Amino acid sequence: MKTVGDPVLNISIFAAFVVVTLIIVIRASRSNKTANDFYAAGRSFSGGQNGTAIAGDYLSAASFLGICGAIAVNGYDGFLYSIGFLVAWLVALLLVAELLRNTGKFTMADVLSFRLKERPVRLAAATATLAVCFFYLLAQMAGAGGLVSLLLGVNDRVGQSVVIAVVGIIMIAYVLIGGMKGTTWVQIIKAVLLIAGAGVMTVWVLALNGFNLSALLGQAVAVAGEDILNPGAQYGATGTSRLDFVSLALALVLGTAGLPHVLMRFYTVPTAKEARRSVVWAIWLIGLFYLFTLVLGYGAAYLVGAERILAAPGGVNSAAPLLAFELGGSILLGIISAVAFATILAVVAGLTITAATSFAHDVYANVIKKGAVPPNGEVKVARITVVAIGLLAIAGGIGVQGQNIAFLVALAFAIAASANLPTILYSLFWRKFTTRGALWSMYGGLASALILIIFSPVISGAETSMFKDVDFSWFPLNNPGIVSIPLGFLLGWLGTVTSKVKEDPRIAAEMEVRSLTGHGAEKASSH
Repeated sequence: MKTVGDPVLNISIFAAFVVVTLIIVIRASRSNKTANDFYAAGRSFSGGQNGTAIAGDYLSAASFLGICGAIAVNGYDGFLYSIGFLVAWLVALLLVAELLRNTGKFTMADVLSFRLKERPVRLAAATATLAVCFFYLLAQMAGAGGLVSLLLGVNDRVGQSVVIAVVGIIMIAYVLIGGMKGTTWVQIIKAVLLIAGAGVMTVWVLALNGFNLSALLGQAVAVAGEDILNPGAQYGATGTSRLDFVSLALALVLGTAGLPHVLMRFYTVPTAKEARRSVVWAIWLIGLFYLFTLVLGYGAAYLVGAERILAAPGGVNSAAPLLAFELGGSILLGIISAVAFATILAVVAGLTITAATSFAHDVYANVIKKGAVPPNGEVKVARITVVAIGLLAIAGGIGVQGQNIAFLVALAFAIAASANLPTILYSLFWRKFTTRGALWSMYGGLASALILIIFSPVISGAETSMFKDVDFSWFPLNNPGIVSIPLGFLLGWLGTVTSKVKEDPRIAAEMEVRSLTGHGAEKASSH
């Protein structure tokens, strides 16, 4: 197989990034003494730093490689992903960020269990958190394997499996050594590198067209035809694909405000005001990046061409690296490759610490031990969980190699929007919400999203399915959001109105005051 660029150079730049960030992680780890330090970085980050880290956490390989490729191949419809991912932040900013920071300590379950029965609610929240993190992790790990084909010339399954294992081991090291503080610094560095790298390529593509966006679009039309500017290339051909688009849009827009690894970032700042500031920072940085993807996608459409992108080992994911090679040869490709790897590493580290925190803090400390945990006990369990989750992610990533991984990310968003978001919003805004309502919405939303995905065309019955030779699909859409998200809200309401056991209205009132004013939040967070 012909490799693009110089594999030795690609690996050297990537190795340099890993060495530099590991040194930073080791230095950050010196102040990790308590659970507060390990989980929430001692609440020591400013809004600007945390906003940059959120951007680093959010701009995953799917954002950088997937969206550039989607625009290059499908034009207008590909850009809809960028719009969906960005609009989602308004939901997080207006409805969730500040209220969550005021009410919780370390995890989403802290908020949900504040006014409801603690043990069953924590268990349900931890189950939903682990499900979202696992599917997100699978997508990132499998993405690492796919990228390697193009960047390092490793095109056999064994070679890709080794790379997935290496990414997993480095990620475990980051989280074990640095905790949330080290992970946050990795994400800040990665966000700066990613936005700078994409910015340089964007300016380069625009410079080739006299800094005229119309000229760039004209070049893309000349190579790919008028359809690249028109809606409907990917969604809109049939009634089912239109419904699929609505379903995907619902999952993307509502999923972000329920993603556990994004919600955890709000606890790393000292005040609710800084939580709000960090989301504003994130919106600016992420919005700027998604504008870059528009230029890069159409740039790849005319400089590389859809046929060459689809024929490359990484498929649509190879659009951005191939464009880098066209613009700046091996050096720029090496830098962009390293940034793409760094992207996967940083996102995977964020997901791992979220899953470990959820298990150690919610399941071990509060459900199994009922709060009677020695000072270091929780962090010890969190570290063991990091290793377990890392090994599971490596095995899963190797298992889904070469499979259709786009649905894994969409599934993570759909689960977050179906299981987490209804419960969070009801807890924050509905005084009469009960424990039964929370359990029904979390387990019901989670189960419906999983069942609909299993019996959808992404698993069986279509050319792009995971299992092409069998067909047990009966749900026609690729994304379950249009059914499972309203179902999650409906079950939360139904569970509450049919519940005979009512919650204490005084605790609901106290939570409302705390979420709106922050009164008492600092006392809770010094736990």
